[in-house]
Amino acid sequence: MHANRGDRLVVHGRTVGHHDRVVEIIEVIGTNGDPPYRVRGEDGHEAIMSPGPDSVVRHGKATGEPSGR
Repeated sequence: MHANRGDRLVVHGRTVGHHDRVVEIIEVIGTNGDPPYRVRGEDGHEAIMSPGPDSVVRHGKATGEPSGR
């Protein structure tokens, strides 16, 4: 998984009733675009994430929810 600052990270909900979460990557801590990433959610909360297999990087500064999986 490779990402750049400004990309979106989509974490798919894994159980019924849990929706996908979309966060913005504000810092790439790993080397050459690799995790971990400092991310910011829509509510302003920041965290450091090492995404798992249920996550997808959406490149670019697109706004809104990504379509499809």
